Amino acid sequence: MLYINLTVHIVVKHSLNITGVGCHTKRDTHTCRGSGYCTYTVFQKVGVGEFGDVHSPALCVLATCMSQGFCKDLNRSAVIFLLKNTKYNFRFAMSHVGVDKKGNDLNLMLMVTSCAIGGTLQYGYNLAIMNAPTIFIQNFVNETFRERWDVQLKNYQVTLVWTCIVSIYSLGGLAGALIAGPMSITFGRKKTMLLNNIFLMLSSLLALTSRAAKSFEMIIISRVLVGINAGISMNVQPMYFGESAPKHLRGAASLSSAIFTAFGVVLGQVVGLREILGSEPCWQYLLASNAIPGLIQLLTLPWFPESPRYLLIDRGDKEACINALRRLRGCEVQRSELDEILQEQAEAKGLRPSRPWELFADRNVRWQVISIITLSSAMQLCGNDSIYFYAYYVFKESGISPDMIQYITICTGTCEFTACIICNLLIERQGRKILLMGGYALMTVWAIVFTIALCFEHKVEWMPYLSMACIFTYILSFGMGPAGVTGVLPTEIFSQTARPAAYMIAGSMMWINLFIMGMIFPFLVSELGEFCFVPFAAVCFLSALYVGLVLPETKGKTLSAIANEFHKLNYRGQDKQGLPAPQAQYQLGEVCHSTAL
Repeated sequence: MLYINLTVHIVVKHSLNITGVGCHTKRDTHTCRGSGYCTYTVFQKVGVGEFGDVHSPALCVLATCMSQGFCKDLNRSAVIFLLKNTKYNFRFAMSHVGVDKKGNDLNLMLMVTSCAIGGTLQYGYNLAIMNAPTIFIQNFVNETFRERWDVQLKNYQVTLVWTCIVSIYSLGGLAGALIAGPMSITFGRKKTMLLNNIFLMLSSLLALTSRAAKSFEMIIISRVLVGINAGISMNVQPMYFGESAPKHLRGAASLSSAIFTAFGVVLGQVVGLREILGSEPCWQYLLASNAIPGLIQLLTLPWFPESPRYLLIDRGDKEACINALRRLRGCEVQRSELDEILQEQAEAKGLRPSRPWELFADRNVRWQVISIITLSSAMQLCGNDSIYFYAYYVFKESGISPDMIQYITICTGTCEFTACIICNLLIERQGRKILLMGGYALMTVWAIVFTIALCFEHKVEWMPYLSMACIFTYILSFGMGPAGVTGVLPTEIFSQTARPAAYMIAGSMMWINLFIMGMIFPFLVSELGEFCFVPFAAVCFLSALYVGLVLPETKGKTLSAIANEFHKLNYRGQDKQGLPAPQAQYQLGEVCHSTAL
């Protein structure tokens, strides 16, 4: 054991602020501003988070500097310090922390791909594959009733059963969103995604055997189970990606969930072609084909690590967190990234995971909750899914033959997929706010133009072509903004303890509004006719207004910085004396070091 009689001098070029996260004292912040030497005296015992006990502010500063890689001449594996004029010891281990250096993002990309193939891809895929077998399943329902009870169903009765089969998917998604939070806390993000495949495999088995069993009820149960699978994936996957990605890739990684959702729509449209599985003899195989992406996830995802933040903050396993970071980054752990996670751990220390109803009562997150409720609801109420309803009608009016419409419809899914990729490239350059606000603003414009085109389609010869152009531009605007950015926000504006509950709220709002839209849209069409997109234009306009006036930019900011932005909204108009104390944090200036032994 090595004892060093040490006098510490820290040379600060700009500023070095140490507060409650690194050093827990009864005094206020120890600050050294300007150039020169900072002198510290021993006055009481202090603690340094994960690194052991320090018994002097000087050593607290030295520990911070060593964690940043400045004191390179000292032994970094295990150093025992004895501060001059004190009798206390301090053990400091930094064998796993290195200076910042560029790593390899290949492992992170592979993890995102593995998880998303069996995750949010299923949401888009299971929406799209229900279009092709509509007539076949309706005939199957009618035949089942006739064989069982010798009853010939009327058209509206068949439509009612079919509507139940389609809409029950949303209720299953709502159930999945509600259990996603507790599952992600209990089992972790990665294991929850793996366990989620139980619902998927059961769903595929029921769909595959429903025709042989002559039971349309099995199809309904199958849709409930695959809805639960999609509800869990839509909540847990963005959380997993946001917690695993570095700060500069956090938005792009979380946005990949939307990319795979759009890719799932395209894939479902392609597989649903009559030449593949969209024919009458193969519709049961089409409904069961979602098991293939789930099987790929089961074979590949176990090779990747759990979320580093979950391992450290929820499980308290620092060694596993460092190993996970090293595997995902392809290099030694960067000091700044570990500092950010440790800071969040210190803020969450002693706190249990929040429950959804607790977030509604907590004023500290009032505007965060309002934001995710507003934007998650707007994502479904903006009419993007409804635009697909008009696609067949508009394409037919434009003179495209019915046989070719199924191929043209694939272009709509490809359009959204392309827009999400473009959004992924722009999100870390332009930020979240401008993409959200710009996306909703453009959707407002195209909804108005589309309404005008529908009004004059029988009076002006070229209006159907304008309607067709509006379909593609509306989908493009949705994909470049709301489709991707909305899922990123709960990861960035909520702390680790509140994040699962926040995703439960956001997911519930998304699925509830999806179900509502499925139920009321036919009535909007019948009652409003060509003006049915006016309510959607109003939703898009109000959403753009909300984002522009309320939502702060989160690009490249730490959780503490984002929390401070919302803190101003949550306690607007109150005197500073009435505000709760801000969370402890530290800011590092440019530091040089010198030691005298």
